[in-house]
Amino acid sequence: RIIRMVQEAQGSKAPVQRIVDKVTSVFVPVVLGIALLTFVVWIAVGGMGYFFHGMLSAVSVLVIACPCALGLATPTALMVGIGKAANHHILIKDALALEQMRKVNAVVLDKTGTLTEGHPTVVEYSQKEGHDALCKSILLAAEMRSEHPLAEAIVNFLQKEQLSPVSPDGFESITGKGIKVHYAGRIYWVGSRKLANDFRVDIPDTLSEPLSGGNSIVYFGRENELLAVIAVADKVKPTSAEAVNQLKHQSIDIYMLTGDGERTASAVAGQLGIEHYVAEALPDDKQAFIRKLQSQGKVVAMVGDGINDSQALASADVSIAPGRGTDIAMDVAMVTLMTSDLLLLPKAFKLSNQTVRLIHRNLFWAFIYNLIGIPIAAGVLFPVNGMLLNPMLASAAMAFSSVSVVLSSLSLGRKKL
Repeated sequence: RIIRMVQEAQGSKAPVQRIVDKVTSVFVPVVLGIALLTFVVWIAVGGMGYFFHGMLSAVSVLVIACPCALGLATPTALMVGIGKAANHHILIKDALALEQMRKVNAVVLDKTGTLTEGHPTVVEYSQKEGHDALCKSILLAAEMRSEHPLAEAIVNFLQKEQLSPVSPDGFESITGKGIKVHYAGRIYWVGSRKLANDFRVDIPDTLSEPLSGGNSIVYFGRENELLAVIAVADKVKPTSAEAVNQLKHQSIDIYMLTGDGERTASAVAGQLGIEHYVAEALPDDKQAFIRKLQSQGKVVAMVGDGINDSQALASADVSIAPGRGTDIAMDVAMVTLMTSDLLLLPKAFKLSNQTVRLIHRNLFWAFIYNLIGIPIAAGVLFPVNGMLLNPMLASAAMAFSSVSVVLSSLSLGRKKL
């Protein structure tokens, strides 16, 4: 599947290629006109005695102006660029993403699973008095039905106590907040502080503050009664800080979005050197934040791995998902980092810059070649030194220009990221 996606991406067209196609559609009839004009001028100036010279020059113009170099300039560079990305575990789904990445000046990062390892563990379970084993069994049953990474940590923690999950009467996932279940005529819920606030639960800071310090806090309750506060730790990836630093050196603004509380978000952002962050962000909040940055004139890349990030990913100018992300995140994303190593992120932006610069260089020399070659083929040097370009030499020059463009594109593979 990955090989097929790379091949499809290599065959896709970047916006600059569409411009070249339009130029070529005008270029061909213009060249035909120049060839005809060359023949007419030779006959008009030199008479029928120069018929052979005029025919030779017209044919040389047609041969040397064959737009092979123009046609090869973009697709060869894209093919090498996308192939090189795949070799570095960066899967680019289409040429648009590769070209668009060079324009990005703001990167929005999800926290859980993107900046962090995505393997959270419960570090503290603070329960209310009277919170019996049945409540834990209900919590286990609820979290086993959840797809959130923190739910897996809580399930693993509770299963160590040899608990058996109950069979709840109903289950509901509340996007960006948590879940709730019905059991024995009562409503049990587990999730963020926002969900606790929906149930009008009073949470004293003295209960949650000692458990924070970079940990994610999960609240478990029954209707308007708080039953337990759970601290879940998710280690920051070893490469995250260096990746953020490299992105800053590329003059890219970094933002972090998380559904966690203010204290957790502040601690992680401080650890990674991220000045801008938004805590307690719901999926709609993430999407709104992306659009806010875009309204400020920024070209935004969103990096996220969860279902909650899919709206933001779809709204971003460039969407990027780590390889261990959810299926929906990877389907929406234009770029997938196959190893989930964030150091691949600055490499992807650098490769985009290298590839687009190469395309521009190829196009420049292809145009220069035609700009110089066509007048010479038309015989502009004949009155000066008697030089007349033979069609065979014109074809050799045309072939050389095509080969030079291909070799120029292949040079991208030797550049370091």
